[in-house]
This record gives sequence, structure tokens and C-alpha cells, in this order.
Amino acid sequence: MPFDTHLDRNAANFAALTPTSFLAWAAEVYPQRVSGIHGARSFTWRETYQRCRRLASALRRLGVQRNTTVAVMLANTPEMYEAHFGIPMAGGVINTLNTRLDAETIAFMLQHGEAKVLITDRMYSSVISRALAITPAPPIVIDVDDSEYDGPGDRLGALEYEAFLESGDESFPWQPPPDEWDSIALSYTSGTTGDPKGVVTHHRGAHLAALGNILAWDMNSFPVYLWSVPLFHCNGWCHGWSVAARAGTNIYLRKVDPVAMLALIRRHRVTHFGGAPIVHSMLLATAEEHWTGINHTVHCYIAGAAPPVSVIEGMERRGFKISHIYGLTETYGPATLCSKHPEWDALPLAERARLNGRQGVRFSLEEGLTVMNPDTMEPVPHDGETIGEIMFRGNITMKGYLKNPAATSAVFRGGWFHTGDLAVIHPDGYIKIKDRSKDIIISGGENISSLEVEDVIHKHPGVLACAVVAQPDAKWGETPAAFIELKPGAQATAEEIVAHCREHMAHFKCPKNVVFGPVPRTSTGKIQKYVLRQRVHSADAIDV
Repeated sequence: MPFDTHLDRNAANFAALTPTSFLAWAAEVYPQRVSGIHGARSFTWRETYQRCRRLASALRRLGVQRNTTVAVMLANTPEMYEAHFGIPMAGGVINTLNTRLDAETIAFMLQHGEAKVLITDRMYSSVISRALAITPAPPIVIDVDDSEYDGPGDRLGALEYEAFLESGDESFPWQPPPDEWDSIALSYTSGTTGDPKGVVTHHRGAHLAALGNILAWDMNSFPVYLWSVPLFHCNGWCHGWSVAARAGTNIYLRKVDPVAMLALIRRHRVTHFGGAPIVHSMLLATAEEHWTGINHTVHCYIAGAAPPVSVIEGMERRGFKISHIYGLTETYGPATLCSKHPEWDALPLAERARLNGRQGVRFSLEEGLTVMNPDTMEPVPHDGETIGEIMFRGNITMKGYLKNPAATSAVFRGGWFHTGDLAVIHPDGYIKIKDRSKDIIISGGENISSLEVEDVIHKHPGVLACAVVAQPDAKWGETPAAFIELKPGAQATAEEIVAHCREHMAHFKCPKNVVFGPVPRTSTGKIQKYVLRQRVHSADAIDV
């Protein structure tokens, strides 16, 4: 065929896709624009590019090369952002560690991922020192002494980050990966019934996921992005690479604090941020005085769990434009969006919030999304009622699990990535999560969606957060147990919560046990249901 002759790839017509190229573009086109602000520190895109090249150069001198793991234990700081470019520019694979993990789990990750270098914030020195002590081959440690942190913590290594950068070359001639399938990141999923699984992602997927965020969010040039999403979580949902591709400004935030967030949104006129539903609930529960002066449009991603309609409605009333997304570590973070239709604007707010509460449709750069019966691999009908498992396929799906071929094979069976999330498809093609497969409560032979019960409870004006799990019942097998965290100053009784539920749903779905108090969460805002299952001795007290 003529189209297969003398039409080969060459340096002039093909380059491996990588998100590191976005940084080079931002520095070339907008060198003087502010790339980031962290307290009193600020950087331009030229400076950020130079610092990342210095980091890549210095890491290369330490022996980091293609497929070398570099672990980072960092807060949302400029150093963490630089690691997402400098490490892959050196050929390495970035392994972001969850800052709330215990020493034993961190030690496992360092050993399993074969980290050669660890960049760590002084704040985490206590847990890191214990982890290093039990790691057979501990990595080289580089300490970050952040000017915005004045708490306890010791330096653990012989190298300090700023001095380490000075040893590198700001003109380091980095190259894109020889193959865009090369690994760019290693991210461990949490687990309590076995060792965490290491999700491996590639340069091509990270590049496309970053562009997918821009398209899904209609992210214009020069966005001002507030880092409320932990950069260790799915590499900050790939938003850091997205900001570089739009030459925006990163507003760094070491810790999620609703008062601090609103102050930064006002001061820097933040245009975009993301967070789990609890982050938005915390903002809504913040005193009116802290909202004063915020009169510009703010775009918000909400993800991490199915958001209560009340949260979406509350943020909409504040004038914040909510985009509901869904994804997993295995899909580089966001992979679906509840895409809005212009005709929805004419609907009442409550109805818009209901429609926006669905997980929606696939990102345009994800090739496939479906809901299927996992046993027959047949799609469920688009009736909004038949439950199946959400499945993905395409370029923004992981390579697989590191050193775990059995788990990789199982999760990719049938040519689709099996999420473990149960959902329905509505007639318009939009999916709606009903539960995790292990979160369905089977009571007297009837299926109860814990998310449905939670959504009703969230409508109570005193509720800040809640989680519903199955608890054993001698008569019914299982019944719902509700764990509820009230808003500051709010009061409610168990009887009041049950009565509220009985007004809005079938009585058999109402919680039989109501417990008040703080709801346990991960550092990314997800409620730890397995902890709650353990409290009520559920037969399914696991989290995988």
C-alpha cells in the first residue's frame, strides 16, 4: 500500500507524548507570568522551569535514570510541584506517598517500589525516620525545609533540597521519554486486607489526562488554581500538568482549612479548585463573614465520593460552578464528567443539582465507559434501574499493578478495567453510582444503597457528613447503621434522624442505628467505611 511506503516516523513528525513538555512550553511562551505562590514566595514559569531542570540534573548525578523510582513525602508546596516535572525529566518514576500513612506501610512502599531517592518534608520526619529504620535498602534522603512550616521535625538526610538544586544545571538538556508508554508515576492504593497495590501510569496517559481536564473544565488561559486536592493523590488528579499547559498560577496550600481557602480564593481571585464532598461541606459550614468579598466566578471539581445533592445545591447558591467528576487512581484521577446541557439552566436549582449529582459520561480522551454485568460482560439496559459494574478502557487507564500480574489480569478481564463501583445508566447515557460492590446492604433480601440513605441524611440541616454501612441483624441479616458528624453548633437526636429518613424514603431503608461523632476520613477526604464496618462488626468489614 502506498500509505505504508516512505512515510515513516522521524524526529520531524513524531514525538512521544509527555506532560513535561507543557512546562517547557509555558516557560518559552509566558516566561514572566507567575507560575506559583506559596505564602511570601512566588515563582515565574521561567524560574519553575529552571528549578525543575536543576532537579532533573541533580537527580541524574545521583544515578536516577529511566525507570528509577523517586519517592516523595511532601505537602502541597512548590517542591512537590517541581517533583512532578523534574523527576520524569530525569527519566525517573515519581512515587508520591500519602502523608497520613504509618511507618510500616511507607516502608513497604519504599521497598516494593525500589525507591532510590526520597524527597521528604521536615514535617513528616518522625514517621519517615521510623520507616527508614525498617527498610532493608533505604533510599538517599533529601530534606525539604519549607518556609511556611514552623512546626517540629528534624532533617534526616545529608542533602537539603535548595542546596541540592544548586548542584544541578538549570540548562540540563532533558529529553522526552524514548517511549511514551514509559512509566511516569507509581501510586499506591490503600488497602487493609493486604499490601497496597502499586498503580503504574505512563507518560502518554498523563499527557492526555491533563488535556482531558482542560477540555472537561473549559479551562481557559491563565487559570488560578488552588491546591486543595493533595498532590500525592493521583498526582493531584493530573491538575498540575494541566495548569502548566494553560500557563496558569498555582496557589499552594499545605493543609485544607476552609477559612484559609476562602481567604486565598478572595486574595488571589482563584478560578479553579477541587475536592471531595467533605471539603465543600466544610466551606458551606464556614461563617458568612469569611465569604465576604468573593464576587467572581469560581469553578469547582467535586469528586472522591458521590456528592450529596444538598452539597451541590449549596455551592451553586454561593455562585460556585460545580462540575461533578468521577475516577480512580487507576484512571489517572478524573475520567467521567457530569457534562451540563444548556437547557438545564432553565430548571429549578434542586433539579439541576439532582442532574449534576450523577457521575455522567466519559472524558473525551477516555475511549470507553460502560456499565456491565461483570459475570456475563453484557451491558445493562439504559433504564436508570438495572445495576452493573462501571468499566473503563482507553489511554487514561493505568498500565497495571507493579509486580502483581494476578491482580492486573483480574482487573482487566474481558478487555475492560473493572472498577468495583456499582451504577446504573439513565436513558440519556449518564451513569449514576449506586454503591461500591461491598457497600450494598442486603436486608431481608432487599438491596439498600448506602449512598441513597446517606443522600437523604445529608438533607438534614444539621448534618455535616455521614456514612452508612451494614451491621449484622439477627432478623434481617443486615440493616443500615448511620455514622453522623454534625455541623459546628448543630444538635440532633437519633430519633430525629430516623424520623427525617422515614419522611423521605422507604422505611425499611432507614438506619436502625445512629451514631454521632467525627467520621473517619483519609487524607483525600474519603470516608473510611471499613473502619466503621469494624465498629459494628460487619461481616464485610474490609476495604480493598
